[in-house]
Amino acid sequence: MKNSTLRRTLSATAVAGGTAALMMAGLAGASAHVGATPDKTAANSYALVTFGIPHGCDTSPTTKVTINLPQELTDAQPTVNPNWTVEKVTETLAEPRKLDDGTSITKRTSQIVYTAKTPLDPHLRDALVLSVKLPDAAGKTIYFPTLQTCEQGQTDWSEIPKDGQNEHDLKSPAPSVAITAADASGDHHAAATVSTEQASSVTDDGSTARSWAGMLAGIAGLVLGAAAFFRRSKATK
Repeated sequence: MKNSTLRRTLSATAVAGGTAALMMAGLAGASAHVGATPDKTAANSYALVTFGIPHGCDTSPTTKVTINLPQELTDAQPTVNPNWTVEKVTETLAEPRKLDDGTSITKRTSQIVYTAKTPLDPHLRDALVLSVKLPDAAGKTIYFPTLQTCEQGQTDWSEIPKDGQNEHDLKSPAPSVAITAADASGDHHAAATVSTEQASSVTDDGSTARSWAGMLAGIAGLVLGAAAFFRRSKATK
């Protein structure tokens, strides 16, 4: 009886441990590259786009992240991150561009550059958040080529898939946002009401939080299995 109880307990513990291991593997996979996660994707909406910054260039700490804005955008408002300084880089347009409100511009923000106050440890992650107005281009995917500069080396996340090519097949894919149909209820600048803390908790594809939850559930299973084993052991003495 005691041996049977032990086998059942070890089996349950192994399953729980395996679940935790799988969840950790999923977490590592979600952290493999710089990704962009918008809180909204509707055309003409104001969105908070979170860029998840993963490990550095192999084992080298990250010192700078340069986010290039797609041509469809004219500006972006960077969210303050206490670990980084930030600057907006502008460019002069080849010809004036007319905006939706009828005005014209001759310059636009082309890059947002975050510089680490202290190099980001390659074993840690961080999140950089931009507020942007998505263009009126439902069905289109816009790309944010991003250069991750490290103490030694750099990684250029700028590959854009060709027609018929899967983004996941690329070695260094550019962060992207797929724009959906406009929201019939209108946007009312809702993105501005979202707190920095809430925005920064978003990951590159939303799966990190789910992976942590699964991992914790696995650990909880380990603890409960062990507790059940000891209770049964005492009961049989």
